[in-house]
Amino acid sequence: MARQQRTVGAFLKINLPNGKFGYARILKEASYAIYDLTTYEVVDVNEIAKHNVLFFVAVYDDVVTSGRWEKIGKRPLEEQFFGLPMKFIQDAQNPDKFSLYDPNSGDITAANKEDCLGLERAAVWEAEHVEERIVDHYEGRPNRWVEEMKAK
Repeated sequence: MARQQRTVGAFLKINLPNGKFGYARILKEASYAIYDLTTYEVVDVNEIAKHNVLFFVAVYDDVVTSGRWEKIGKRPLEEQFFGLPMKFIQDAQNPDKFSLYDPNSGDITAANKEDCLGLERAAVWEAEHVEERIVDHYEGRPNRWVEEMKAK
């Protein structure tokens, strides 16, 4: 399979382990929007764009460059994708120390744990972990990777 380039605004088809397709959108930096949609047949990008985003996550670019997540179309990013949501950092050596990370500017500011609740941890995900997370969401079970990365 030919190597694909990472193109902001491109829609991606994700082959899920349950036989369905999930969908993502390439955003700036290493970020991806994962849509709240799974199907048994691939749908048009205009149909995908009508759905809400399930979550935003940073993923290693090899999901695209290797062809694991296949490009199925592209359109300009809508305004909602111009600003990425805040993330949090928890210090591995001092777990009581938290920071907020703004992926739009790269700014990091001190925070307390309460400021970080409900935010994604600043991390880059492997493709299979994102795929598992999508399936877990639709099957109504907690995802082990999400649980492991919550602010503790």
